[in-house]
Amino acid sequence: MSVMKRMSMIFKSKANNALDRLEDPRETLDYSYQRQLEMLQKVRRGVADVATSRKRLELQITRLEKDHNKLTDQGRQALQVGREDLARAALERRAGLDSQLNDLRAQYEQLQGEEEKLTLAAQRLQAKVDAFRTRKETIKATYTAAEAQTRISEAFSGISEEMGDVGMAIQRAEDRTAQLQARAGAIDELLESGALEDYTGPRDDIQAELNRMNASTGVELELERLKAELGQGGEAPRQLDAGPAQAQQQPAPQPQQQKPWPEQGGS
Repeated sequence: MSVMKRMSMIFKSKANNALDRLEDPRETLDYSYQRQLEMLQKVRRGVADVATSRKRLELQITRLEKDHNKLTDQGRQALQVGREDLARAALERRAGLDSQLNDLRAQYEQLQGEEEKLTLAAQRLQAKVDAFRTRKETIKATYTAAEAQTRISEAFSGISEEMGDVGMAIQRAEDRTAQLQARAGAIDELLESGALEDYTGPRDDIQAELNRMNASTGVELELERLKAELGQGGEAPRQLDAGPAQAQQQPAPQPQQQKPWPEQGGS
């Protein structure tokens, strides 16, 4: 398949999909009904035109029949007064009218037949238009109800385009919130452990050292507890809540010499 044929096929498929999205069956039905009404109106105008022509021929026939009767009376009167020449002239004119009357009557009968046919066609077309209108309104009502039901179902299920966008926005907000909370918690832990320094306030070296020793002592106590559980001997685990100063005190310290932290160097 050549490139131009492929491009043509792609363009036609895209255009077809776009038309499917834009097309509203209700509008199509209304347009079809309007076209049928226009066609019915044309048929009715045709019937009216044929009826008008028929009526015109009828008037002409009536006028010629009057002239025909008049010429007959004139020929009779001419014979009564002995004017055979006038009677012959009247009869000749009447013969010309006979030819015209025969033609007009033939046309009249033809138009009358056409009028009857068009009248019957208009009646049948009117019945079809009425039936189409009833079916159109039924289809439109069914389509409207189905469309509303679909939108309600999509709204409840969350698969509609609008609800999908809202759901994605909520998901992004939740993910962003969780990320910020995790970052804030990690920073707090790093600050407490001393891995990060807080430059926003005065530095407390003593508290930082106590925090570091507390963390180290907690690890050692947990290690000794695990060894005791596994039967590897070692010293019995001490209380996990003991402070760093209590863990390094003598077994029987003197009350007067108890200090909040172990001695480092001289007193």
